[in-house]
Amino acid sequence: MEETDRNRCRGRRGGAGDAVYGLGLIGALVYYIQDADGFWSLILGILKSLVWPAFLAYHLLKFLSA
Repeated sequence: MEETDRNRCRGRRGGAGDAVYGLGLIGALVYYIQDADGFWSLILGILKSLVWPAFLAYHLLKFLSA
């Protein structure tokens, strides 16, 4: 296999996962921004929305272990 063929195959993975993460990011932004009552809580909400899968996994595992 030539080098160009290998590079072409590498770039097309995870399209659906990216879309789910993007929609989740938008939803988390809306949720955390609505809950913010000041500048620093807004900044914290934006940062939380970037790592929403970690919160989801934590609460899901917490629910399953109880």
